[in-house]
Amino acid sequence: MSKCLPRSVPLASLRIHHARHPLSHRHISSTSHNQRSRDPRIRDVGRQIEDDYAAIREHYATPKYPIVLAHGLLGFSELHVPPFPRIQYWHGIREALTAQGATVITATVPPSSSIAERAAKLADDITSAGVDVSAGVNVVAHSMGGLDARWMISNILKPERSLKVASLTTISTPHHGSPFADYVLHSSSGIMYLPRLYRLLERAGLSTSAFSQLTTSYMRDEFNPRTRDDEAVRYFSYGAMMAPPPLLSPFRIPKRIIEEVEGVNDGLVSVESARWGAYQGTLVGVNHLDLINWPNRVRWMVRGWIGVRKRFNAVAFYLGIADMLAREGL
Repeated sequence: MSKCLPRSVPLASLRIHHARHPLSHRHISSTSHNQRSRDPRIRDVGRQIEDDYAAIREHYATPKYPIVLAHGLLGFSELHVPPFPRIQYWHGIREALTAQGATVITATVPPSSSIAERAAKLADDITSAGVDVSAGVNVVAHSMGGLDARWMISNILKPERSLKVASLTTISTPHHGSPFADYVLHSSSGIMYLPRLYRLLERAGLSTSAFSQLTTSYMRDEFNPRTRDDEAVRYFSYGAMMAPPPLLSPFRIPKRIIEEVEGVNDGLVSVESARWGAYQGTLVGVNHLDLINWPNRVRWMVRGWIGVRKRFNAVAFYLGIADMLAREGL
């Protein structure tokens, strides 16, 4: 993997080039419900999760099977470009899961290669992790990582392989593509940036195959028809809806473009596109990078000064997912 291109921002770095638990205690906001009834674009957000993951609880159940963390577009496991400090994609999440007794495998797939190539590497990383995965693993995937996992389950794994997937939990995965990918690849405004972006990636020795596979047409006509769910696998999903972004936020333009087509979103993936299998709910006030514990620390420091309480802790969220999987017998 080349060190020429910083990959510290998974799906969102592309945007910079283009402009920028318990389950029984989930809280449903009546204000949001009233808003949903007025705006048909957000009629389908499902259960709204507002502060279930504001803080880490004292105890979480431990899943029976190992957890596999699968990263998204332009992601990585750990990035180190001296003299800068090491950067982890799953910032503090793996450590927290391990501390609770879970066995955790962190995959590293080609950052911007095709789904099929990424899925093949995902399977290899799992089987070569030195962990017994023959009984089952729980894949927990962020963004495009969910597409890699679905392809691996449906098109790579065979009965004779020593890898069995017990469950797949996707977090803001574009199962039905992204209107922002459509905009970037097909609109006159978006296309003008593509040659520059592709040259940058190719100079770093990276593929550009992933981008065209994130369009709504590709997912509808190619990927989903060829990637049927495995009846032996449990599928869960979460979506997110971010608050109105600040003026200089890299999510400002993609959020607006996606909202006009598919309604509420996390700045890169809509709730509508994130739904797959048993939908667990929509995280409120959370953007695409908050989901992997990459919040804007300056923003929250300023908000803390004026008494605004942080209502989402990504570490608590992933511990909650592990707890949910354990209670499901997984």
